[in-house]
Amino acid sequence: MRALLLYPLFPKSFWSFDKALELIGRKVSLPPLSLITVAAILPQTWEFRLVDRNADYETEADWEWADLVIISGMIVQKDDMLDLIREAKRRGKPVAVGGPYVTSVPDPALEAGADYLVLDEGEITLPLFVEALERGEPSGIFRANGEKPDVTTTPIPRFDLLDLDVYSDMSVQFSRGCPYQCEFCDIIVLYGRKPRTKTPAQLLAELQALYDLGWRRSIFVVDDNFIGNKRNVKLLLKELVPWMEAHDYPFGLVTEASVDLAQDQELLDLMIAANFNAVFLGIETPDTDSLSMTQKFQNTRNSLVESVKTINRSGLRVMAGFIIGFDGEKPGAGDRIIDFVEATAVPQALFSMLQALPNTALSQRLEQEGRLIETGDTASIHQTTLINFVPTRPIEDIAREYIRCFWELYDPERYLARVYRHFLEMRPSPNKKKKPTMLSWVEIRAMLILFWRQGIKRSTRWQFWRQFIAILRHNPGVYDHYLINCAHLEHFMDYRQIVRDEIEAQLASYPAAELQKTAVGASA
Repeated sequence: MRALLLYPLFPKSFWSFDKALELIGRKVSLPPLSLITVAAILPQTWEFRLVDRNADYETEADWEWADLVIISGMIVQKDDMLDLIREAKRRGKPVAVGGPYVTSVPDPALEAGADYLVLDEGEITLPLFVEALERGEPSGIFRANGEKPDVTTTPIPRFDLLDLDVYSDMSVQFSRGCPYQCEFCDIIVLYGRKPRTKTPAQLLAELQALYDLGWRRSIFVVDDNFIGNKRNVKLLLKELVPWMEAHDYPFGLVTEASVDLAQDQELLDLMIAANFNAVFLGIETPDTDSLSMTQKFQNTRNSLVESVKTINRSGLRVMAGFIIGFDGEKPGAGDRIIDFVEATAVPQALFSMLQALPNTALSQRLEQEGRLIETGDTASIHQTTLINFVPTRPIEDIAREYIRCFWELYDPERYLARVYRHFLEMRPSPNKKKKPTMLSWVEIRAMLILFWRQGIKRSTRWQFWRQFIAILRHNPGVYDHYLINCAHLEHFMDYRQIVRDEIEAQLASYPAAELQKTAVGASA
C-alpha cells in the first residue's frame, strides 16, 4: 500500500511567525506530528510519502503514486482539508481522514467525499481501519466509543519522513489529557480529564531518534498541559536531565502548562535543568469573575501576576494566552489584559475572541440558551474571526477591544520594552557545560538583517541598541533568546495589521442591529 499523507494549510496566525522564519531560511514552525505518528502506527510494510502543504505542495507525481490518501488536521485547517478530500476524489483516490476537526465534526468530511473517517485516537482506530482495508471494505467510520488508549504503546513517530530543513522546531508529545474542566476547552472532550503519559524511556527514545537524524534545534513538547500528571512528569525530568547533559544539551525545550507550575519550585528547577527555556500559560483573563464563570478555578487560587513573575525569574520565558468575550465580562476587559501583560512583561501574548468550539461544555450551554450564531459544521474559527455566539455585551465592543489589544501590545516600542524587561529578570540557564558552537552562516545573516532593520532602519533603533547592550552587560546568558524574541517583532508588526484589517472588514459587513445585540438573562 502506497499512502500519501497530506497536511492541510493553516491560515496566517499568531504562531505562524512568517516574517521571523524568513530571517533564518525556514518555512514552517512545527511539523505535522499527528501524521508522522499515524505513519508509525500503520503497517510498516506500507510505503509513505508526507507532504506538509504549509512548506510545499504535492506534485502530480505524488497523486499518481498514491494508492490511498490520508489527511489529518484541526478546525483552523478545515477549508484546505475539505478541498483536499474533493481533489483526491476527483482523481479517483480513496481518502481516509482523521484528526481533531473531523473527530468533533464528521459530517463535512463525509459530504466532501471522504471514504473512511478514522476518528478519536489512532492507537485504537487505525488498526480497525487497516482491518477494514484488508477485508476490502470501500468505506467506514471507526470510533473508539469512549475508550482511551494506553499511550505507553505508541511507537516512535516517523521523523524520517520529514524534511527537517524546512522547520524551525520539532514536536514530541509526552501526555494527553488535562485534569481541569475549563468550559471553553475541547482538549478534555477529545482526550479526557485523566492525563495519560508515555514512559520516560519512550520520550528519551524519541529524542534520541531526532538526535540521530541530526536535529539540533528547539523541540516543542506539545502536551496541552505538560504538568497535568506532576508525578509522572517529574519521573521523566529526572531521567531527561542526565540524558541532556550526556548529549551536551542538543535541544532547547518549550511546552504548555497550567499556571500552578509557579507553586512547584522542584518542578520548575527540574524543567530548567532539563533545558526547558519557555512555557505557554493559559492565563485567559485577569478578571477573577470571568475565570470562575468559565470554570478555570486553577487560575483563581494565587496571584496570576506573581505566578508569571515566579516562572520568569526561575529561568523560563513565559508566553501567555488571553480571551476576550466571557459571559458577564465588564467593559474594559481589553485594557485590563494590556495592563496585566505590561505588569508581567510577557513578550508574547496571544489573544482570541471567545469561540464556542464543537462539543465543549460552552457550546452545549450556548446551544441550550439559543445563543450560537454558527455551529461547528459551518463556523470558521481562528484568531481573526468574530465571536460565534451572542455575548453578554455588544460584539462590536468586544471586537474593538480585541483590535486595540493587538495594536497596542505589538507596537514596536512597547514590545521591545517588554522583551527587555522579561529577559533582564530571567535567571540564565545553569547548563553551563554545553560546549560553545560557532554561529552558522544562516544565523549570522539573520542577525545582520535584524541589526539593520531594528538597529538602524527603524525609529526604535536607539532603544534596540540600549537594551541589547544592557542585556549583554547584566544578563549575557540570555542574549541569544533575547535576540530571537526581538526578531519575532518582524512577524507581529505584520500580523497586527492583518488582525485589524480582517476584523474591521467583518464588522463593516455585519448587520448593525446584530453588532449591538446582547444575551438577555444569560448566565453571569
